[in-house]
Amino acid sequence: MSRVKFLDLKAQYPLIKDEIMRKFDDILDRTGFVSGKYVTEFEKKFAEYVGVKHAIACTSGTTALYLPLLAKGIGPGDEVIMPVNTFIATAEAVSLLGAKPVFVDIDEATCNMDVEKIEAAITDKTVGIIPVHLYGQCVDMDRVSEIADKAGLWVIEDACQAHGAAYRGRNAGSMSDAAAFSFYPGKNLGSWGEGGAVVTDNDELAEKMRLLVGHGSIKKYYHKVVGGNFRMTEFQGAVLDTKIEFLEQWNEGRRKNAHLYMQELANVEGLRLPHVEEFNKPVWHLFVVRVGNREAFMDALKEREIDCGIHYPFPLHLCEAYAHLGYKEGDFPVAEKVQKEIVSLPMYAELSRDDIVRVGECVREILVESSVATVSQ
Repeated sequence: MSRVKFLDLKAQYPLIKDEIMRKFDDILDRTGFVSGKYVTEFEKKFAEYVGVKHAIACTSGTTALYLPLLAKGIGPGDEVIMPVNTFIATAEAVSLLGAKPVFVDIDEATCNMDVEKIEAAITDKTVGIIPVHLYGQCVDMDRVSEIADKAGLWVIEDACQAHGAAYRGRNAGSMSDAAAFSFYPGKNLGSWGEGGAVVTDNDELAEKMRLLVGHGSIKKYYHKVVGGNFRMTEFQGAVLDTKIEFLEQWNEGRRKNAHLYMQELANVEGLRLPHVEEFNKPVWHLFVVRVGNREAFMDALKEREIDCGIHYPFPLHLCEAYAHLGYKEGDFPVAEKVQKEIVSLPMYAELSRDDIVRVGECVREILVESSVATVSQ
């Protein structure tokens, strides 16, 4: 029996290969390799897709987080609130500017930040909030906006896992001052290398970020501000300009597969399934379950040739890179408990029904017949 892959990028390749190769040939014929017509066209399409006025393509999702912070002038002495269970890039973007990430615990049901913990984290040094739409499900943005407006804070959405996710009918990335997206190859919309984009409805902020992407230059050698080299290559623009046409199709494939997972894994003792808030339409970048003895569970899956992963193995306050912040074990008990139990099962649009059924059978077999402990309650 063949291995069930965690992600199979080759599965979508036949659908997009010819068009991308045509665009690659055009790029090579023109020898225009940086921020050309395909990047520009993709920016227009992506802004329209998200439902905002501006999209600025850049080198990565980390850059997309960094650019609006840089444009807003945050620096030493500033604090930015974010969930403790995000990928390190969310915090890195703040740290690279000399500001301080301030972590809050998570909601156990959704694994998104517990919005009711935000206000207690606000100090006179707080300048903004970065909610993270983890696994492809949006944070309660109405509550985040309410808190931010009351305290005079800006909000930047980390939508790096949420291309096409919706909250009360609004798209991820359209509910804040700016939002960051990653196009790392494994994302719902992935480039063939590194890539990212920051989106906004704010004309002034967009103008600043466009300057920053290209060395602060209004035209070659005329530099209005100090920026950097954060431009997207034409090859990645061509890939994304092609693939965005299929994003809704692929997201629907993921939703269909998530629904089948929910059916196959319903009422399995010792397993906690993802919870979706009624106001959300997730895009299932990841399908994350919880079990008690994670190591034994994952080993058993691998023995049955089923790939799996962990996103992420521990909260950021326990990461060595952030030891200097002075947090300790026990400061964020929900995240600490949950992140010892989470397991990401295979998820991508082309994952077959047979493979999902097989995963379900194996999970039931492992939890019923093995010594794997039940999930904590």
